[in-house]
Amino acid sequence: MKAILDRLRRSGTDTPTETVQEGEGFGLLFVCMGNICRSPTAEAVFRKVWQERAPELELRIDSAGTHAYHVGEPPDPRAQRAAARRGIDLSGQRARRVHVQDFDRFDLVLAMDLLNVELLRELAPPEHHRRIRLMLEFAPHLGRTEVPDPYYGGSNGFEQVLDLVEEASIGLLEHVRELVRSDSTRRLGP
Repeated sequence: MKAILDRLRRSGTDTPTETVQEGEGFGLLFVCMGNICRSPTAEAVFRKVWQERAPELELRIDSAGTHAYHVGEPPDPRAQRAAARRGIDLSGQRARRVHVQDFDRFDLVLAMDLLNVELLRELAPPEHHRRIRLMLEFAPHLGRTEVPDPYYGGSNGFEQVLDLVEEASIGLLEHVRELVRSDSTRRLGP
């Protein structure tokens, strides 16, 4: 674990070579280990929920991994097939690694599991720790903390990831809507 954290700290300060979405709007970054299964799925599912339920919100959405195993690769074909069966397209995504700069760019950094929360907190400046949350915090009715990694399992694992992130995306969108609404109210003044 210490070796992983040391590598993450060293490489997290490098200048990112991947394209990172910039611009206006509330920023959400979905994070898992390699950015080829859970986080690209969560990104795409959240995009779909957002477009169906609150397209008026101005959001910036991306995904990344805490490790550089798959940088530049598309999502796992099993994740793509499972998502496609639900009308969700993952094909245009490419894996990238989390960088220190992401904590300035994104308002919420949503980890899929506790290990990735720990890794993100090691990388993030302390003032940004509050931005790091677990994805499933937004679906407390599920009684789960983590989105399990389906990489070494069968196709059912990818279906389960979709089920979990769909539920969490609905709660997350409501949370973001409230944050954006309260921020707009503060800017307008009394």
